[in-house]
Amino acid sequence: MTNPTSTTPGAAGRAGRREWTAMGVLMLPLLLVSMDVSVLYFAIPSISADLRPSGTQQLWIFDIYAFVLAGLLMTMGSLGDRIGRRRLLLAGAAAFGAASLVAAYADSAGTLIAARAVLGIGGATLMPSTMAILRTMFTDPGQRAKAIGVWSGVMTGGIALGSVLSGVLVQYFWWGSVFLVNLPAMVLLLVLGPILLPESKNPAPGRFDFVSVPLSMAAVLPVVYGLKEIAAEGAHPLYVVSITVGLLFGALFVRRQRTAASPMISPALFRSGAFAPAVALNLVSALAMMGSAYFTTQYLQSVLGKSALEAALWALLPSVPIGLAAPAAVHLVQRGVNRAYVVTAGFAIAAVGYGLLALTGTDSLWLLLAGCAVLASGITMVMSQMTDLAMSAVPVERAGTASSLLETGQEFGGALGMAVLGSIGTAVYRHEMPAGAPAPARETLGSALAIADRLSGESGTALATAARQAFTTGMHGAAVASTAILLLAAVAAATTLRKVQVRAPEAESGAGSASERTEAAETAETAV
Repeated sequence: MTNPTSTTPGAAGRAGRREWTAMGVLMLPLLLVSMDVSVLYFAIPSISADLRPSGTQQLWIFDIYAFVLAGLLMTMGSLGDRIGRRRLLLAGAAAFGAASLVAAYADSAGTLIAARAVLGIGGATLMPSTMAILRTMFTDPGQRAKAIGVWSGVMTGGIALGSVLSGVLVQYFWWGSVFLVNLPAMVLLLVLGPILLPESKNPAPGRFDFVSVPLSMAAVLPVVYGLKEIAAEGAHPLYVVSITVGLLFGALFVRRQRTAASPMISPALFRSGAFAPAVALNLVSALAMMGSAYFTTQYLQSVLGKSALEAALWALLPSVPIGLAAPAAVHLVQRGVNRAYVVTAGFAIAAVGYGLLALTGTDSLWLLLAGCAVLASGITMVMSQMTDLAMSAVPVERAGTASSLLETGQEFGGALGMAVLGSIGTAVYRHEMPAGAPAPARETLGSALAIADRLSGESGTALATAARQAFTTGMHGAAVASTAILLLAAVAAATTLRKVQVRAPEAESGAGSASERTEAAETAETAV
């Protein structure tokens, strides 16, 4: 058998059938990792009935996966650059599959929490590894852009698909089936990965900086936790302290990277002038996407009265245009349109989507879905281009680290979007609720509807109507704020990306040693 490490793309650095087949294999773990973010939405009632978790345990069943994933992304990206991206990918796939099996047959809440934590560890290895391997396989700029566009679409679509899949599986099977669906894909990856996927790593990574591992987790986890809790519970002092502690550790982490002999995150990544804007604009994109999801899911269920499964099925419709948005952006750039203008257009389109959300009433299903579709299309255009720009701007030897930074930024952006936009919507909701409404009803829409159900006659109907209208008005306020953020991002993209330069990709595919290719990649530059 030919050693995959020795395989190279076809003539002139272009990938052939083998590479595109390998990409299809890579999309399986990416799809499942993104699905696991939302796969428990409909399974949790059945889990609660069987395992009887406490309130705290139920929260950890939900959150431990995302927390571990976010906290370990940078560590795993750096580790993959050192030990090999394929090796880390396969190890992560084995851990993900084993943890899925344990989770499916968990007989206690503690076991399920532990299994979800291991799933988060596996996910943290899979996400940066898939992108880094794509970066290795596709050295041709046009092909790489198409592959990254597919990667972005699969990741975004997986989050929407996870909730629907869990609803269908729980309805016809049992809650453990939402984890068992991971096993066939992971087995396929473990069988075909060694055959189809090339191995790659940094030929001179230096010693692994173990001190940076706890520093990175101490920087990421408190901030993500604080932002998510603020979105759910409001600006409690404990959550503000959590964010502050995380930022302090973040400053220590940055200082460590600037002074360590062999840092986990090399400061050289930010010297190209393209990587930092790509990370920042990608973060804003995640903020807008997750901020909208915070409102639209509640709108479908609590304002329009859809069941959980109905709401999830309706929410799939806006995902359809995502499959066209990324290829359209790639096509425009390949036809000679400056990437800055494509990204600016993406932000502007997303702003129009939020503008449509600002026009919804309390019975505007199709307007809401249209707004979400336009918003998702614009954001996907931005994310696919920013991912391609970031990965093009770094040497292939640091692809894992670069990918992990992008994905960590997305985690921050998502949490920030839920916290900031959720706080705006909550503030407007409280202001719009009648002064005579019960105190719990003035806090959340869910509480108001629960109280309205217990009230008889017109008083209950009036409270429910007022709460739905107040929530919709709160969504309008968040949509207006998001529109302003996206328009500012469009201006920033137009001004910062127009003259951005990235390293020439052809330097990677030439002859010579890995160190010579790295040196060439770091010195050659070409306009976007």
